[in-house]
Amino acid sequence: MKKLLVAGAMMAALAAGTAQAQDWKTVRFGIEGAYPPFSWTDESGQLQGFDVDMANALCEQMQVECQLVAQDWDGIIPALLARKYDAIIAAMSITEERKRTVDFTGKYALVPNKFAARKGTELDLSKEGLAGKRVGVQIATTHDKYLTDNFGKDVSLVRYGTADEAYLDLKAGRIDYVFLDATAIEEGLLNKEGGDAFEFVGPSVTDEQWFGEGFGIAVRKQDQKLKQMLDKAILELRENGKYQEINGKYFEYDVYGG
Repeated sequence: MKKLLVAGAMMAALAAGTAQAQDWKTVRFGIEGAYPPFSWTDESGQLQGFDVDMANALCEQMQVECQLVAQDWDGIIPALLARKYDAIIAAMSITEERKRTVDFTGKYALVPNKFAARKGTELDLSKEGLAGKRVGVQIATTHDKYLTDNFGKDVSLVRYGTADEAYLDLKAGRIDYVFLDATAIEEGLLNKEGGDAFEFVGPSVTDEQWFGEGFGIAVRKQDQKLKQMLDKAILELRENGKYQEINGKYFEYDVYGG
């Protein structure tokens, strides 16, 4: 049933896409709003973060009106195909699997993936080392797929709707590790009150087969003009210094990567 629904959404998008693709005056970005420092929702209900600032800067560079749409992660691609918005900027890794459904711009960020645990906890990243361990991941992410594909039944995955839910269970001792991108763990766990009781453990994980080439902006396959506009704008923001200005608000290193 899910496959039929996605197929139907894609057909509808294809049918309606031609007219809108001709002249982009407004671009609507889908943003998760629950993955700091890339995005979060503040006390007033407003979206904040690196992805938010990037979306606004890209719209300014493209000279279009910008609209931001909050969307839960597990429905973020189906909502794009259903035309709830025009592009996804949500720390989404460019992967071959996702390319079968959507197109991506070139990368706009590249962050390593890490495990975190209570200080003094060791990590043996092997089937034997993870046997019987409970690892928190955000549902339907590349982190979820990486562990499922590589460790299968040898690891007990606990899936959460948001990273914050995983951090709460780690603090409560209900899981042994969380596995997310390093920057999100820094912002959401290590730099928060009580975060000094936790630390990164084990190696950085960057396998391109699962984590792709970095984070890209996803668009519907028929919206090639929008993709070209976004690609051009990303490079222009790197050249004119605006990217570095936004980068400096959230990171102590160049999050664009090499």
